[in-house]
Formats: sequence, structure tokens, C-alpha cells
Amino acid sequence: MKFMVQMNVKRGPYQMAGWAKEDVKRMVGFMDSLNRDLKSAGQWVVAEGLVAPDQARLVTANADGSPSVTDGPFAESKEFIAGFWIIDVKNADEAYKFAARVSSCPGPGGKPLNMPVEVRAVGEAPKTD
Repeated sequence: MKFMVQMNVKRGPYQMAGWAKEDVKRMVGFMDSLNRDLKSAGQWVVAEGLVAPDQARLVTANADGSPSVTDGPFAESKEFIAGFWIIDVKNADEAYKFAARVSSCPGPGGKPLNMPVEVRAVGEAPKTD
């Protein structure tokens, strides 16, 4: 089963802005270790960090099909998605265990961030036969 695991962080200075160099190094090492473990277990699909919300844009199609681009998408949101993984695991419990590891990512001073991590199953297209 495939799951999307999303890191949700509180609004404020984006991700590691203002962190000490050793704290950034510790966090990056932690994430690299998570990714290596997923790859060695054959559970890796993809993972990416995302830019800050102020760089996100909301796009809709105009009547002629051309894009209408505005700032967005969630101006009033207190939290935002900082990054994600798509993992392929046996069941939801395995996805939850991985998400708990992500949540415990070290922050300043090595203290676990215990950030909220959203887990959602990847849906399949309905059969049209």
C-alpha cells in the first residue's frame, strides 16, 4: 500500500531559519537516515522538501484556458506542509511507525520536534470497465 507522509510545521520562520549550523546538520542527517532506511527496506517511492508558503501560487484556468495565477494557497493557515514522502509499505501500521520517526526529528539543541505528521493512503483511480 502506498501512503503519503507529510511533515506539517508551524508558521513562522520557514523550517530551519535561525537554527545553529550543528542543529541543521543533525536534522539533515536524521532525514538522510530515514531515507536510507526506506530505500534499503524497498519502501522508498519519493520524498521532497517544499519551498515556503509565500512562494506557493494558486492557479485556476481562465475561460480561454490560460492560467490565472495568484498568491496562495493558504494565507490564513497556521501550519503548512514542509515536505513529504510517498512510501510503499505493507499496511497503515507501518506507515504510522514511519510517521512517528519523522515526528521525532531533532530540532534546536537536538530536542525532538514532535511535529504533526499527516498520513494518507494514496488512492487508486476507479475502474472504468
